[in-house]
Amino acid sequence: MNPTRRAALRALPALGSLVLLLGRAEIARGASIVAVRVWPADEYTRITIESDTPLGERHFLAANPDRLVIDIDGLELSPALREIVGKVQPDDPFIAGVRVGQNQPRVVRLVIDLKQPSAPQLFTLMPVAAYQHRMVFDLYPVKERDPLLALIEDKERAEQQAAKAVQDALGDFIGRIERAPLAKAPASAPPQQTPAPQPLPQIGKDKIDRLIVVALDPGHGGEDPGATGPSGLREKDVVLAIALALRERINARPGMRAMLTRDADFFVPLGERVRKARRVQADLFVSIHADAFVNPQARGASVFALSDGGASSTAARWLADKENAADLVGGINVKNRHADVMRTLLDMSTTAQIKDSLRIGREVLGRIGKVGKLHRGQVEQAGFAVLKAPDIPSILVETAFISNPEEERKLRDRDYRQQLVEALEDGIARYFARHPPLARNRQI
Repeated sequence: MNPTRRAALRALPALGSLVLLLGRAEIARGASIVAVRVWPADEYTRITIESDTPLGERHFLAANPDRLVIDIDGLELSPALREIVGKVQPDDPFIAGVRVGQNQPRVVRLVIDLKQPSAPQLFTLMPVAAYQHRMVFDLYPVKERDPLLALIEDKERAEQQAAKAVQDALGDFIGRIERAPLAKAPASAPPQQTPAPQPLPQIGKDKIDRLIVVALDPGHGGEDPGATGPSGLREKDVVLAIALALRERINARPGMRAMLTRDADFFVPLGERVRKARRVQADLFVSIHADAFVNPQARGASVFALSDGGASSTAARWLADKENAADLVGGINVKNRHADVMRTLLDMSTTAQIKDSLRIGREVLGRIGKVGKLHRGQVEQAGFAVLKAPDIPSILVETAFISNPEEERKLRDRDYRQQLVEALEDGIARYFARHPPLARNRQI
């Protein structure tokens, strides 16, 4: 036998032992924590633990006091995992605090102290985009609040506060008149008396029986940052700022109210955005974005409606595919009880919905075209999942291309964003002036 071959064969057992040792070392090392993130919101709080390999878990709820206990397998306590304790904010609606410790060898225990009874959803996500393996804990309230009732109560409070302010101002004015020195009247003249102020009419539900409800949908959020501009401006942040300002302007109009699918930095699945709009029987759904394109020279605002066939352009199809992938990045629980319902819903569309969407789209496009450059001079169509509510006119507004350096600078500018908000609100108001909504199915 060749001496070199004989030496190689003698080395094989040692090499096998080395491989076995390395394998044992790798197993003993376990998973490494990449990042820990906490996303608090009134709707739900999400905790994400990102690791380089998949993690397994067991969990249970305990009472007196309410807490969620989670045992994570294949993990050693590390400084990265301890960071979760300091990431809980004092105003978190669900989490009072977090404790973390090594419960057993290779088992880390998280104890989440709860501020209210919660319905936790725990699931894992495979690597996607910039993320590795993620373990997600979503804490939802046990009883979901009626969003339509919340809108009405908010409207009543605002109107009652306005009425009280008028009463206070009137009372102050009358008080100044009473305190002012009176001029002497002729002896024959009867004494002057100040009339008592008449009470203002009570504002009741009959005054707001037909609110026009506009669902505003700031794209992305939470785990899903959306597109990022050349200098780091994130789509999820700028569209939320626009939506909050637009809500304020719509709410200032008598008989109108805006509902946001998210009012803070948290992720909302595409189907859940549609469900929220339908729960408040919205008369219009407006999804707000500021996307990126492969070519940084792409610029201009666009308005999209749903297509029941193919996309109206290659760019429209590309953008729709990109937006429809948001659930993969943001992370949804496929075992959620609404998954089957929303999957059916997102396969539905109606000719009437698309027709009305094109009408409102033209109104909005015409107004924002006076603020800045348009990418195309007509409403485009594509299969955006978020526009597929079968009974609500729905549009998606690309306010600008955040990937364009010049347009990113404009989106950073508060004054420019305010011009966009005014244009959007004007287009919405013009649409409803020409096409008043029908009576609701549900009585208020």
